[in-house]
Amino acid sequence: MADKSYIECSSNWKRPNLTQSPELFQQVAKLLQEIETGGDLAIDSLSKRFDGYQPRKIELKPYRDYELAPQLLNSIEQAAQRIEAFCTLQKDTLQPQQIEEKNGVFGFQYSPIEAIGAYIPGGRFPLISTALMTLIPARVAGCERRIACSPSVHPAILAAASLAGATEFWQIGGAQAVAAMAFGYQDMLPVQMVVGPGNQYVNVTKQLLQSRIKIDVAAGPSELLILANAEANQEWLIADMAAQAEHDPQAQSVLVSDDLAFLESVEQQLIANEELYNLLKDEQIVLLQARNVDDMIKFSNRYAPEHLLLADERIQPEQLKHYGSLFIGQNSAVAFGDYCAGPNHTLPTMGSANRSSGLCVQSFMNIQSYQQVTEQGRTQLAEIGRPLAEAEQLVWHERSMQVRS
Repeated sequence: MADKSYIECSSNWKRPNLTQSPELFQQVAKLLQEIETGGDLAIDSLSKRFDGYQPRKIELKPYRDYELAPQLLNSIEQAAQRIEAFCTLQKDTLQPQQIEEKNGVFGFQYSPIEAIGAYIPGGRFPLISTALMTLIPARVAGCERRIACSPSVHPAILAAASLAGATEFWQIGGAQAVAAMAFGYQDMLPVQMVVGPGNQYVNVTKQLLQSRIKIDVAAGPSELLILANAEANQEWLIADMAAQAEHDPQAQSVLVSDDLAFLESVEQQLIANEELYNLLKDEQIVLLQARNVDDMIKFSNRYAPEHLLLADERIQPEQLKHYGSLFIGQNSAVAFGDYCAGPNHTLPTMGSANRSSGLCVQSFMNIQSYQQVTEQGRTQLAEIGRPLAEAEQLVWHERSMQVRS
């Protein structure tokens, strides 16, 4: 039995500070310098040093040619169909627009990024869902080259990458995989964007290469916030919290309620199970008491969680402002979102959901503006622009408008 209460006050609790160390950035920067100087040979050397093998390109087979259990093959296919349907919905909203008036035509359009790279971690288990969630939106967006890199060649990852639309698959992992996609490697041409989760070396590499490539998010440990009242199904919520915690030793699930008796009941169930009790002691599961519903809402909007599960009908979804993805009602398990609901599971963490979004079709598109000025427009726009250029003392700006007026 526990010798203390693990229920804390929501107004006093803060998210752990898990920023990467300067030493890690220096270490990865040194590796990138080696790769930029040494090219393919440096990538080969690092791969052998860290992973014990020579990187290789693998020709993908048609999806159904992979020898997987029929039920798994069908689940991968159905998940892919749902993800693609949601991506198509997103793409259908991206319509070019323009204003036509006497001074000209002014508008914008969407253009897919030409080449992207998707990093698919190896780890203890094949991350099938990562292949689907990173490659399908890129394909739907219209990206021509879709490079998949993974240290794992598990048949399920290869099958998922094939179904999701990878145009190349390379067995290569870690920081050297991200660098290979950014700089190019053997006959792999450089990409303009790299997406996908990974360990701290992968994440730091992506951050350090942002002047060369676009990235999805600077990912931190996975996190879940649950807002619940006494009517919530405790067994379901405990399973949800444990599921989120198993992503990573630093992953965290936070349950907030204004009902102390409810929190105490959840606490006792966690304490009664050794595995769950360890998660509670290690603060991978956190129980917080709020004073009232308003405090629950304020906590959520301040915390800006990656995943937000709303299990309290007193709170309306519209009152929750900042989150990566919202799961409304107890039926909406976060695990559905991880695998097969349709919306993407690559989401902002560490509070960045108050200023950034999860991966989607739009992530793989550039917004390009254009303007075509008429004969009348060049005179009228010059009248507007010339005083501004004069005030900024940009002589040739003023001159380029003056000669057209």
